[in-house]
Amino acid sequence: MAGNMRRSHDAAFKARVALEALRGEKTIAQIASEYGVHPNQIRQWRQKLLEELPQLFSDRRKSAEKDGEELKAELYRQIGQLKVELDWLKKIPDASVEEKRRLIESDHRMISISRQCELLGLARSSYYDQPEKDESCNHVLINRIDEQFTRTPFYGVPKMTFWSRRQGHPVNPKRVWRPFIPRGD
Repeated sequence: MAGNMRRSHDAAFKARVALEALRGEKTIAQIASEYGVHPNQIRQWRQKLLEELPQLFSDRRKSAEKDGEELKAELYRQIGQLKVELDWLKKIPDASVEEKRRLIESDHRMISISRQCELLGLARSSYYDQPEKDESCNHVLINRIDEQFTRTPFYGVPKMTFWSRRQGHPVNPKRVWRPFIPRGD
């Protein structure tokens, strides 16, 4: 039963046996009996040595190691960036557009405004273009258009748009037409 146990050899032992087989001073059978290793195993180690020996002196190996280091550095950089973004995002609850706008940190060193908007689910245009909502002006305009329409019901949208512009309200036809659209209340 003890003969069936597999033995494992370290790299130094394999290299020593493979080099001795490569020298050719002894036969593989002699080396096998000397080291207690099967001849086929010695042939495999010798073959592997012959295949990998040229790579030891190759610049490709150094290049591959350098590429691996650069890739590792880039991945660590990306992980760091994602950690900063995650930490930043964790402090932000579900918020309205107004609240999200206030949460943007324009002077943040690590996360651009564009990326902050993306993380918050806020369109960049919503951050930069804050709508001007002066409801009092809007109601005044609608009331004036309604009064004029009551006086002159034959005015169509183009004529009402022209009249509104002459009154000092720069509007487009949609703005004039919208308040008078019948709703399905």
